[in-house]
Amino acid sequence: MNINDFKISQGSSLREALEIIEKNMSGTVFVYNADDVIVGVLTDGDIRRNLLKGTKINDPINNIYNGDFVSCKIGTSRETLIKMLDAHVAVIPLIDNKGKLEDVATRKHYPITKEDKIFAQSRAPVRISFGGGGSDLTHYFDKQQGAVINTAISIYSHATLKIRKDKKIFISSGDLKKTLTADSLEDALNQKGPFGLILSVIKLINPDFGFDLFIYSDFPMKSGLGGSATLAATILGCFNQFRIDPWDQYEMAELAFQAERLDLGIAGGWQDQYASVFGGFNFLEFKKDQNIVHPLRIPKETLLQLEESLVLCNTGTIHESGDIHSDQKNEMQNNEVSKLVKSNVELCYKIRNQLLKGQLKDFGLSLNEAWQTKRKLSSKISSPTLDQIYDNAIKNGAVGGKLLGAGGGGFFLFYVDAEKRTSLIEHLLSSGLTPTNFRFESEGLQGWKVRESS
Repeated sequence: MNINDFKISQGSSLREALEIIEKNMSGTVFVYNADDVIVGVLTDGDIRRNLLKGTKINDPINNIYNGDFVSCKIGTSRETLIKMLDAHVAVIPLIDNKGKLEDVATRKHYPITKEDKIFAQSRAPVRISFGGGGSDLTHYFDKQQGAVINTAISIYSHATLKIRKDKKIFISSGDLKKTLTADSLEDALNQKGPFGLILSVIKLINPDFGFDLFIYSDFPMKSGLGGSATLAATILGCFNQFRIDPWDQYEMAELAFQAERLDLGIAGGWQDQYASVFGGFNFLEFKKDQNIVHPLRIPKETLLQLEESLVLCNTGTIHESGDIHSDQKNEMQNNEVSKLVKSNVELCYKIRNQLLKGQLKDFGLSLNEAWQTKRKLSSKISSPTLDQIYDNAIKNGAVGGKLLGAGGGGFFLFYVDAEKRTSLIEHLLSSGLTPTNFRFESEGLQGWKVRESS
């Protein structure tokens, strides 16, 4: 539609107005002044009535057009315009802030909505693990099957991605409290500093556009919650929104693993990536030829009771998972340590069955068994301070528990009978520790697009 077919200047004649109306076939023309501002409307009915009154066909329209007319600002919602057209208005001029005609809406023509600029957002949850630790390391399940059971929880990494028109890159990390700026992808990847994991993920993605990336997390770094895998997954989730052929869940978990373990060279297992991407309660099996994620259908009542019985506690210390996993790899050459990991795998199947059957008290005892086994895998996993925290928690009502992640620090997870939950939390607080609220998260990595105008 040509909007000039709906406009006529104030000094034009009735004949010229009729010619334009005949051309646009809407029965209406809008009158503009010397500043190109719409000041009135003239319909074929107005012209007919004035001709019957004696006005000549070549007379000017100055004293004929109607200055009291309906108009809408450009950008008025579709809903509003449709309601107006449906109710009583045949033609609606769409004007800009200065009153100039930008477009026209009729019952047979609706202006095409211009594509809005969009950006992507994503979030991915961290995980808490219950059993099987150590068996998700490639050097273990390369020889014998590994298994882990974990669940995602309502603590997340978040990311926002905006595409730029140039090739420049801007990254802001709320976790690091630092920013990175670069003129190109190559420039960004050549920079040294604390953005190693983020840049490793971006290197794998290899975007052919500039972007602004904003990242922050609900949890402290090096917490034992699988946060680095969660961060990698969150970044992948944003970029995935702009792919014509999106990665599936397995591909994103594998990419997250590749960025951290292979490109960055940080030793560790596979469970964190799958937990963050897939979400929910999962029983993970690791084999040389394939890794399989088995979602667990745990009864709702069991999940609710389990939420009431688990206490997540920040010890206030950090852990270096890469160092611990490297030590574990060396220790794995010891036949006794390999047997301990195998017993952890067997316990993992036992924990799975306890959860499916709602045997939560037995589950709590199994957590204790898992911890006692795990702490023997490496001298770096526990410490006198961590042992003291655990022993005091047991004395104050906990049935069992374990340190999350590779060990060395981070978060403890305790199982406690619901009626003793308050006393355990009070003890932890009095000891200078920080209990953290959470709920189970059935969804894993989620990404979505947002219109900037919204």
